[in-house]
Parts: sequence; structure tokens; C-alpha cells
Amino acid sequence: NLNWQKVKEEIIQISNTHSVDMALLKDDIWRRNKRLIVLDMDSTLIRSEVIDELAKKHGVYNEVHQITEEAMNGKYDFDESLRKRVSYLKGFKEENLKEVLKEIQLTEGAEDFIKTLKSLGLKVALISGGFNYFAKHFKEKLNLDYAFANELEFENGVLTGSVKGSIVNAEKKAMFLEMLAEQNNINLEQVVAIGDGANDLDMLSKAGLGIAFHAKEIVKKTAKQNMSHGKMDSILYFLGIPGAGDY
Repeated sequence: NLNWQKVKEEIIQISNTHSVDMALLKDDIWRRNKRLIVLDMDSTLIRSEVIDELAKKHGVYNEVHQITEEAMNGKYDFDESLRKRVSYLKGFKEENLKEVLKEIQLTEGAEDFIKTLKSLGLKVALISGGFNYFAKHFKEKLNLDYAFANELEFENGVLTGSVKGSIVNAEKKAMFLEMLAEQNNINLEQVVAIGDGANDLDMLSKAGLGIAFHAKEIVKKTAKQNMSHGKMDSILYFLGIPGAGDY
């Protein structure tokens, strides 16, 4: 009997050595029958971590970035890390959110990837431990079906240093994925989840196909599939769909 975990580790090693993405895919009835794609936002759909960009604008980048790195590598409880980082942003002006938004860039290939998925009738959801202001923007811009994220608390146009309501953490991300699948009568084997950080692991393992995209080391080791080199639309090949340019 083959040790598939060992094979996966060796494939990742070859992939990193040659800067080529490789994957082991189970060839069953679900492989070409995906119906729901769930994406993380920060450092997955977009190139940056929004909270770090807000911190830059507010002059507290070093303090916030260090906690972000530790949280994404699984060294910090996500809820606690988010509350602590947001507390550093107390006094941030709500009107400055649009300035930060202007600077944010989509990951290379993301727009073509999503256009292709939508043209084929797949549902696409953004499930983010980031913030609603940005998630809603990309939902509208890319014509996504759903977006879930955290709500920053503002009073009199400035950030209180708190997050409203419960936090979208690893557990909540997996819960939203299951809820969307159930609502749309979609088998979990027909769900693809794509993320990069430790708080995406539950979501990646819940989906029929979980892809660690340009991910942190802890995620690469745990996720079923790992993609560290190509553009986002290369994921189409994992789904048995020809390149974006063919649609």
C-alpha cells in the first residue's frame, strides 16, 4: 500500500524545487462536477492583508504585522489576535477606508478565474476573517454570490478599536461553507475551498477539494492540495476545466 502522505510530501518538494505546481487528484464522479467555490480574501483573492494596510495608514504597522504573521502561521489564537490588532487601529477614520481600498490589488489570474467559474454556472463565495467593507466591494466588483467577513465598529466616523458581533474564525469559515452547500443542495465533494492561512484549514479539510494557495508552511503540510507558483486561474486545471482563455 502506498503512503499517500509521503507521496504528497515528495510532490511538494519536487514542486518547490522546480517552481511547478503538481497535484494528486482523486479521479471520481465528483472531479469534474464541482458546483461551489469558496475563497479566502486576504493573501488569496487579493495580494495583501487588509489589516496590515490599515495599520500602515494608522502608523502601527510593525505592531500589527507581527501578530498577523503569527496568527496566519497558527501561533496565535485567531480571535484573540484579531481583537488585539483591531485595538491598535482605534481612532482610524472611516473615510480613510476608501484610500486603503484603492491600493489593494487582486491576485494575478483571480479575475479570469472567477469569470470562467461564473460563465460555467458555479457559485462563488468569499469567506474572510478580514473586513466586510472590503469583502462587499469585491463581491460587487467580481459578481460573487456570497461574502462573509467581520464588521469593524465605528462611532462618529472613527474606529472604536473593536469588532462587531462574533468573529469569522476557522470554525465559522467551515460552518459558512457547510451552510452554503446545504442551502444550495450541493454535496461537500462538489465544493472547492481555497485559502492560505491557518484559519483556513478547517474550511480546506471540509471541502471535497481543499487547495492551499501560495500558503503558509503549516497550511501546505496539512491541505490536500498545494499550489505555490502559478496564477490563480491555473486552479481551473485542478477542476478539469481548460484555461480561462478558452471561455
